[in-house]
Amino acid sequence: MRGTQREAQRVTSCFFRGTWPSPPPPSPPLQRRRRSWSRSSSSPGSAASTMEPALSEALNGSGPAEPPAAPSPANGTARPPSTPEGIALAYGSLLLMALLPIFFGALRSVRCARSKNASDMPETITSRDAARFPIIASCTLLGLYLFFKIFSQEYINLLLSMYFFVLGILALSHTISPIMNKFFPANFPNKQYQLLFTQGSGENKEEIVNYEFDSKDLVCLTLSSIIGVWYLLRKHWIANNLFGLAFSLNGVELLHLNNVSTGCILLGGLFVYDIFWVFGTNVMVTVAKSFEAPIKLVFPQDLLEKGLEADNFAMLGLGDIVIPGIFIALLLRFDISLKKNTHTYFYTSFVAYIFGLGLTIFIMHVFKHAQPALLYLVPACIGFPLLVALAKGEVTEMFSYEETNEKEKESASECKEGAPPSSSSSSSETEKKEQLRNLHYNRQLECGEGSGHPIPITGEMTTKAHHLLRVHQEHFSLANIH
Repeated sequence: MRGTQREAQRVTSCFFRGTWPSPPPPSPPLQRRRRSWSRSSSSPGSAASTMEPALSEALNGSGPAEPPAAPSPANGTARPPSTPEGIALAYGSLLLMALLPIFFGALRSVRCARSKNASDMPETITSRDAARFPIIASCTLLGLYLFFKIFSQEYINLLLSMYFFVLGILALSHTISPIMNKFFPANFPNKQYQLLFTQGSGENKEEIVNYEFDSKDLVCLTLSSIIGVWYLLRKHWIANNLFGLAFSLNGVELLHLNNVSTGCILLGGLFVYDIFWVFGTNVMVTVAKSFEAPIKLVFPQDLLEKGLEADNFAMLGLGDIVIPGIFIALLLRFDISLKKNTHTYFYTSFVAYIFGLGLTIFIMHVFKHAQPALLYLVPACIGFPLLVALAKGEVTEMFSYEETNEKEKESASECKEGAPPSSSSSSSETEKKEQLRNLHYNRQLECGEGSGHPIPITGEMTTKAHHLLRVHQEHFSLANIH
């Protein structure tokens, strides 16, 4: 009785002090059971950290009282740590996959800039577009984050999967088409097709879709569709990477900056955008992990342990490839415009990208936290070529390079090449016309005709000038004879 009263007093005093008394010593059977659990949790290979919360819940009365089941890798509660070899393989593979679309996309962008086919014409990004791009990207990212928080993630990913399924097939077909054309025989029956959707009628008719393709493109579309079905059904990481590489290469090839200043504006704006959404909030990391679409390249860190069924992935967003890639492609076209048979700025920016991405991976591995890749890529990709331009004294040429002017010059030269000889604008023809204009002007002054101002020369005027010149020469020779 006294023991019960003392226990009640102790509980009451502890309650008013805000503490809780330690439980009474357990019975011998419970002690033996607890010792057996502790021995099993301290044994090698067990998940002690996973069992401790369940054990404390059972003792405090907030969880099930039965002993917790030992977790296994099969039910996903425990994941074996990745080996250093697997981590190095994953990071190295991501670096290599990032370099491939930048290098080949930049080379294909040169051909795309010279193409006369309307379907291959690039989309030019102006300084105004570059200034608005970070704002639009922020609104899109925040909208996706709210969608994932409000609506069911499964339905959103199903809708996005269907959307990227169609886009991925078209992008992959466009990527492999130049390669597949080399394998078709010369007598392959190649027929031309056109998919055209218009809006309105008469003078108000507008083209919505105008896609021209041939039989070879149909073969490429069929192969790409097989990859698309594989991705749609299995969501395998290899199919995801095939679509991601195709998106990246097409982005670098078809998105063109009009000058270096626009590239600096775009990279600088996205530099701030990337830092804010990665370090300031968890929005970007949440969307990247929830978004089941080929908008990132992934590679498993446990590939050596689990093979192709590995599921512990390292990832790299496509924006960290395409955004610096279009700037590097611009520098390649600038190298070609200098006509020095060197690609100094292209190789410099390419090495700068390797350095920046390698630094990103290193810091991410050391601090064990997601890093905004553009934080390291933007200073490297802009700073390295700028230092080379300062050393070579070509800063003015770099920032005065305008891609639209180059296109106008090429189109103008093509028009002049196709013009008739009488309207040719070569240097020799220009000199001849100038001489005839001067002779015609002098003839007018001698005869007292006209106002004394030179008359714009034309093809008909050129014939008249030749006739006047011959008359003038005959008159001058007859005067000397007399």
